[in-house]
Amino acid sequence: MRARLAGLLLLTACGGGGNPADTVVFGRIWTGDSASPWAQALAIRGDTIVAVGDSAEISRLVGSGTSVIAPPGGFVAPGFVDDHVHLRWGGFQLASVDLRDATSPEELVRRIGAFAATLQPGEWITGGDWDHEKWPGTPLPDRSWIDSVTPRNPVFVQRLDGHMALANSLALAAAKLERSMGAIPGGAIMRRPDGELTGVFKDEAMNPVNAAIPEPSPSQLDSALARAMRHAASLGVVGVSSVSTDWADIAALERARQRGTLTLRTSNYIALANWRQMADSLKAHGPGDEWIRVAGVKGFVDGSLGSTTALMFNPYRDAPNTRGLFVTPEDSLRVWIGAADSAGVQVAVHAIGDRANALLLGIFDSVARAHGPRDRRFRIEHAQHLRQGDIPRFAALGVIPSMQPYHAADDGRWAWKRIGPDLIKGTYAFRTLLDTGARLTFGSDWTVAPLDPRVGIQAAVTRQTLDGKNPEGWVPEQKITVEEALRCYTVNNAYAMFAEDRRGMLQPGYLADLVVLDRDLTRIPPTSIEQTKVVATLVGGRVVFRR
Repeated sequence: MRARLAGLLLLTACGGGGNPADTVVFGRIWTGDSASPWAQALAIRGDTIVAVGDSAEISRLVGSGTSVIAPPGGFVAPGFVDDHVHLRWGGFQLASVDLRDATSPEELVRRIGAFAATLQPGEWITGGDWDHEKWPGTPLPDRSWIDSVTPRNPVFVQRLDGHMALANSLALAAAKLERSMGAIPGGAIMRRPDGELTGVFKDEAMNPVNAAIPEPSPSQLDSALARAMRHAASLGVVGVSSVSTDWADIAALERARQRGTLTLRTSNYIALANWRQMADSLKAHGPGDEWIRVAGVKGFVDGSLGSTTALMFNPYRDAPNTRGLFVTPEDSLRVWIGAADSAGVQVAVHAIGDRANALLLGIFDSVARAHGPRDRRFRIEHAQHLRQGDIPRFAALGVIPSMQPYHAADDGRWAWKRIGPDLIKGTYAFRTLLDTGARLTFGSDWTVAPLDPRVGIQAAVTRQTLDGKNPEGWVPEQKITVEEALRCYTVNNAYAMFAEDRRGMLQPGYLADLVVLDRDLTRIPPTSIEQTKVVATLVGGRVVFRR
């Protein structure tokens, strides 16, 4: 019997002898296994792949109760894994105002005002993800723009990189912030010529306003998680590294597991400063399991290039009065990283500027030498702007560069005005990192960039920028192939999460986490990759999305 359900071809076939599979998938299958990268079909029992091979061989496992997935022209790959997301922010942003594509201050104001009109008095407006680089003249916003359209609601909407945010006057009052407030280490406070606060805060200076925002209730966290999981499944994402997690978020994951609604595998990283809590959890409960891993911490060296807070060796070309800043003092970084590593906790640290990356590589090296050999898998989150001499150090030190290719398509519109031509050669250096032996991993930094791995793969392969001004690619010598990009979203990400024995490939004995697309990514023009459609997503053998 044949039936088509929302574009997904499901077949129930008779026969099949022996011990039939629960599900059989036919298509052009990229397995992720470099020894045998291609197959025609695979079979699943329970949550595990039991066979991978040619279609005739796998057809023998089709029984009367077997579901068969066989979309015409379908392409099958290990389910995408995103190695850097802000899962809570993502879930809440899906229900908040969207400012990402607002191309003028007027549009930003209009959208915030329209969203505020849907809320009850006193409800906060957060998220947003505005980008002033899209506005004529690129001015930073001012609270005066939005005060009149938000008279009843405090606002604290962030720039899309998460390192700068705009507060309205109600939010400043809630945080008890006035023009007399002093400087905050690790951050910057924007002021008008008369010293009055503009409402824009950078990095650690955002903390007082964030502290005034009410903590979400468990039910609100549950709803945000449900939204995030549905969104991930629709994009073929089966697992993530959640790098801004706290214990309330982990509790929400556990509640979803208990209800049987958990459809996303997570590796969770709490704040580096709280390394002792993670060490205690690891000692008491272990690192977690294939659904919820709890064994890591994440810190910050610096801010972002877009906010001119990435830590650089040289002054910014368009802001010569600054070289960025330390979000975390260097001495604290050294102490916390060393302590976390001594306790067996995996350490991931954000570094964007060339000075930040050089410093962090040095700290990782000194800690590893002091504590001796161990499978620690240090991670540098973003690793965006690297001196040529620092690139080979990733492989030499066993440090994982956890990068976000969509950022290259975005930043490539304007990064040239902030950094010089020499440093640009080592910006988003995907090709050189792979060629020097690094285990490059890919993610989105959602909500900083879209969660969709297809746009990330296209960005890594084409290096085209969002403004269309680099048709042959921005820093084109750093392009990689489609298969290499797929590996960064699957095999390498599983390794970064200590999950390579059961995840990241389509092989017998591996978990049945996979994505089915309507076209073969390796056989279409790279510029059309983002136009492919996800036909189905399976996690642990269960269909969690179908078109």
